[in-house]
Order: sequence, then structure tokens, then C-alpha cells
Amino acid sequence: MSSGRLLSGVTDGFDERKRETLRRFAAVGAAAPLVGTARGDDGNETRAAIRGYVPTTPGAHFSKLRDDLRLGTGEAQHHLRKLEAAGEVESTKDADYRRYFPAGRFDALDKRALGYLRRETPRGVILTLLRDPDATGAELARALDVSRPAISAAAADLEAGGLLDRSGGYALTEPERLLALVVRYADSFDAAAVALADDAASLIAHDP
Repeated sequence: MSSGRLLSGVTDGFDERKRETLRRFAAVGAAAPLVGTARGDDGNETRAAIRGYVPTTPGAHFSKLRDDLRLGTGEAQHHLRKLEAAGEVESTKDADYRRYFPAGRFDALDKRALGYLRRETPRGVILTLLRDPDATGAELARALDVSRPAISAAAADLEAGGLLDRSGGYALTEPERLLALVVRYADSFDAAAVALADDAASLIAHDP
């Protein structure tokens, strides 16, 4: 097979996977009346997929959204701008990241919380403290297999975000809110979040 044919086959395969990905998330958007997601429909497949993706992965940063939906950078930027201009999606700047949310669904603290839940070490700190509110810095470091300085840095960020009190150890200031977000969006985080949600889902109800 010539290199041209090989390249064509690879490209065709990628395009088909991209189309399947877009269709899958567009189907989530189409179920909007059932799951409370965005309801716009302008016939554009890519924007339909973003409408489905953002409500199920709130707080995802630009690169994650782009990669999960198999979009090009310019393509993702173009459609996100369209959706923001239409008032269907909103974004916030979080350090070096721009994070996306369905418009009007979350308050500022929820957005900060979701941003930290999308970062591996802060998420680990939150999940561990939800299970064991008395965990020390050393215990957190062992549980997450990271250094004490990494725990201190994550804890400082969480404190600055209004989600952690370090005055007498490590205490989550909004445990119910954090647990509710973990339960609702566990599948978009990691296996540890899913495990916590499996234990806690029957205990709370939350509808931001």
C-alpha cells in the first residue's frame, strides 16, 4: 500500500471516530428536556456535541474538551465562541485554564469547586477528607502517594478558594456541597470519585 493510501486510511479512521464521538455527545444534548442540559439546536453537529459534553463534564478546561471531542483548536474555539455568544455556555479563567460550564447552572463557589475537582491532587485531598475528615497532612500524602509539599500546595489552593480551613488541621468548609458535586459528576472525574459516589449517592440530593 502506498504512503498516500495509508495516510488516507488513517485519516478516514480518525474522522469516523470523531463523528462517532460528536454523535454520542450530541445525543446527550438531544436528551436535554430529560437531564436539564442546554436546549439550543441549530443543526450544527459540533455545537450539538459541545451542548451535550459541557453539562456532563462541567468545569472541563479547553484542552480537555477539545481532545475529548476530537476537535481542532481553532474548530473548538470557533464553536465555543458561538455558544457563549448565544448564552448557552459560559467560561471562567482558572489560573492557566479556561473552564466551561452550562450557562446559569452554577454559582461562583460551585465553579471553583468543580475546577479543583478537575485537578488530580486537590481532588484527591477533597475525596480523602470527605471519607476521613480527621485525616492529617501526612495521611493525605500517604493516601495520594504524593509529597507533603504537594499536599501543602493543594491545601493552600483549596483554602484560597474558600473550600478548606487549615487553622486547626485540614477541614473542608463546604463538605455537603463538594460531596453533592462528586456524586452528581463522579463519572467525569475518576474511579475514586465513582467509588465515593457509590457509597454516598443515597444520602444527598443536589440540583445546582
